[in-house]
Amino acid sequence: MQDEMMKKLPFSMPAEQSLLGSILIDPVSLSEVADALTAEDFYLTEHKQIYLAMHELFLTNKEIDVVTLIDMLVVKGIYDKSGGEDYIRTLTETVPDALNVKDYARIVKEKSVLRQLIAACGEISESAYSEQESVSSVLDHAQNLIFQIAQGRDTKNFRHIREVLGDVYGHLHELNTNREATRGTQTGFSALDRVLAGLGKSDLVLVGARPGMGKTSFALNIATNVAKQTKKKVCIFSLEMSAEQLVNRVLSSEALVNSYALRTGELSPEDWEHLAVAAGELAGCDILIDDSSGQTVTAMKAKLRRVQGLGMVIIDYLGLMQGDHHTDNRVQEISEITRSLKILAKELMVPVVCCAQLSRGPESRTDKKPMLSDLRDSGSIEQDADTVIFLYRSEYYKTGEANQDTSVAEVIIAKNRHGSTGTVNMGWNGQFTKFITIDNDQEVH
Repeated sequence: MQDEMMKKLPFSMPAEQSLLGSILIDPVSLSEVADALTAEDFYLTEHKQIYLAMHELFLTNKEIDVVTLIDMLVVKGIYDKSGGEDYIRTLTETVPDALNVKDYARIVKEKSVLRQLIAACGEISESAYSEQESVSSVLDHAQNLIFQIAQGRDTKNFRHIREVLGDVYGHLHELNTNREATRGTQTGFSALDRVLAGLGKSDLVLVGARPGMGKTSFALNIATNVAKQTKKKVCIFSLEMSAEQLVNRVLSSEALVNSYALRTGELSPEDWEHLAVAAGELAGCDILIDDSSGQTVTAMKAKLRRVQGLGMVIIDYLGLMQGDHHTDNRVQEISEITRSLKILAKELMVPVVCCAQLSRGPESRTDKKPMLSDLRDSGSIEQDADTVIFLYRSEYYKTGEANQDTSVAEVIIAKNRHGSTGTVNMGWNGQFTKFITIDNDQEVH
């Protein structure tokens, strides 16, 4: 029965043969399909080995032809010296030229995706029948399997280093020819981006501060900048404020209209003009807001997987999130949440920026600048985060006012897995809830 099912698994022998034959006829065509295909996309083991051998020849700058390919396969122990040559030559005869190589690759990939779906459905079915895990865990696992396939990432198999080297070579070439590609997602604050070199894909970025320092505003400023620059979707989970309160903040920052005037409705004709312009710009941005309270990472993940063209995720804030497995030990629960957030960032391949409140530690010190040890319920927060940013304004402790007109804010990069740490001075305009780059900013390392 199992053999019968294996025979029915989707695959196209003509497409696989024609693809390999096209590469033999025109080796340059390998670069046209290498990004879309891996060896695991081939159904027949022999074809997988041939494709891997072609990759190795390509990476070592050797000519791909019948002779070199057979020699490589003999060295690898795939063929013996007397066998294989007839089949390799047959591959070159299956197609007259390599013009349709992309079409062959598409067919091979589509059959591969269908096989992955069949395997995933079998795994999901087995998991559901076993009844050994919670329903939420089974659902999350099922969604993750389908999501990974939809994203073109097969989680079931190892990848040979030859294939990964091909990806790395391609990335290095892109960096060498396109300097813009070296930059991660830009925050929109030039001084900060110089230190961070942008936010990397799959990064978990923690923004920590005491209440009133502007961490929500800082995250919203970054969200707006990213939405404008990248034209991608930025998803904001607001566990503390309503969507209306959040948009009020964003409008205040973008229109440069006093946030108090927005709350009271005491707006001048000039304010209305500025608001109209800002609203028009913001309406063109793909910013999606979810203000459901008590969110879990699993619930967020389920919603984010349905978002096409995702560029960044903002969570405000960590302390209001719930773990999937409730426990009386909050430190343990926070540890589970931060680990899940890091996995989420890696799965979605976008930066996840999460705000967090700090403990009262700074209040009792003479130097009130925050430190990594001030992370509330710290657990594994410091370990899981790729970047930890603290916000500090000395004027806050002198005046006790969160929304004074203009002051200097210290953006302290306490951890940076990809680069240097240090402090960037930025401007804070409380009446507009807006952070601004200072022209003569200094970076302190």
